[in-house]
Amino acid sequence: MKKVAFYTLGCKLNFSESSTLARLLEQRGYERVEFNQQPDIFIINTCSVTDNADKKCRKIVREAQKINPDGYVAIVGCYAQLKPQEIAGIPGVDAVLGAAEKFRLPDLIGTFEKAPAGQGKVYNTSIEEVVDYHASWSLNDRTRTFLKVQDGCDYPCAYCTIPLARGRSRSDTIANVVQAAHEIAARGVREIVLTGVNIGDFGLHNGERQETFMELVQSLDGVNGVERFRISSIEPNLLTNEIIAFVAQSKRFVPHFHVPLQSGSNTVLGLMRRRYRRELYADRVAAIKRFMPHACIGVDVIVGHPGETEDAFNETYRFLNDLDISYLHVFTYSERPNTHALDIKPVVPAGKRAERSKMLHILSDKKRRAFYESQVGREATVLFEEDIENGQMQGFTENYVRVTAQYDPLLINETKRVRLTGITPEGLMEVAETEPVPVHTPA
Repeated sequence: MKKVAFYTLGCKLNFSESSTLARLLEQRGYERVEFNQQPDIFIINTCSVTDNADKKCRKIVREAQKINPDGYVAIVGCYAQLKPQEIAGIPGVDAVLGAAEKFRLPDLIGTFEKAPAGQGKVYNTSIEEVVDYHASWSLNDRTRTFLKVQDGCDYPCAYCTIPLARGRSRSDTIANVVQAAHEIAARGVREIVLTGVNIGDFGLHNGERQETFMELVQSLDGVNGVERFRISSIEPNLLTNEIIAFVAQSKRFVPHFHVPLQSGSNTVLGLMRRRYRRELYADRVAAIKRFMPHACIGVDVIVGHPGETEDAFNETYRFLNDLDISYLHVFTYSERPNTHALDIKPVVPAGKRAERSKMLHILSDKKRRAFYESQVGREATVLFEEDIENGQMQGFTENYVRVTAQYDPLLINETKRVRLTGITPEGLMEVAETEPVPVHTPA
């Protein structure tokens, strides 16, 4: 029995696909082990959203060689599709599998042979040929599962390589997703996170819209055994009032939305080729808070995109500062080959990008603190995780407040009603048990 290890870089979608590939290999008789346990085969699932992700890939290859110099190293994922020949030239890489080939891994792995240094074998077809949909879901722990419902993207954003790495937008069927949710529930998983490249675009099959994300949400809401569904990220122009209103009354979909903004300047949004303007974004935030006042709202924002002047950045800062949001995910713009952004001027100097990133990270800390403070005194339901440190365990409320409590093995992978009592110096929420409701019996 050969031992195989996975190392995954990047997004939740990559984690769901790595987990699925690992299960497929286990069905073929391979033993999945940790990266440092002398595996015979290393599978590195890559991201290429930023230049840093590419550097991380090279570093992981070097680490694999140290662990087992005779181990076979295969690279899959977005970076593998975008730069297969470059990766094949990395010493220690034996095979590179593109977007269409990575799900052929169980069939190809038996043919793998060590390659001479810098001469890795490439299995890669044109992205235009990547049309099949491959269902995936993670099973890293029993508390939360990432369920892939959509892949690829038809949005040509100026800074992004994802359409080049994953191909056109395509989806699973509602029937298949619901079946997967039932299978996941049978394994004792309490929370499912819906993930994809552009999940609001769900429903495209062979280039034609046959179903909608709203229909998917409605169908999943009827799946028994899953206590929570969480929407990982959805474009503001695809987040409708209908979806927001449905989540507000749902017993399973939680009041937590992650909505990419990227810039608070309409000028920069135009340069980015985004499909909305800041006014629509503000309207979506207001709608969420109108239906769910205690909802958590996360925001993606890019700093230092070409054409982002000082005035444009200040406009973004003020816009975010005034929005009723809960936290930011701040990304520093990174030049990516074959993207339209490379032709946009002026280019923001690296030092200025870092300065702006720091300002937005500080703003994010303030926003998160204010959101947590607004939750003190409320009751909430926490799903506790097997994340134990110094006698404390952690978990998340339905609206994504991270809590800490005294360790109790009976609480792992269980939901518990609590009262949010205060914030620790580390920024976690402390909790207390709620008083049981008295039962009155007739005299």
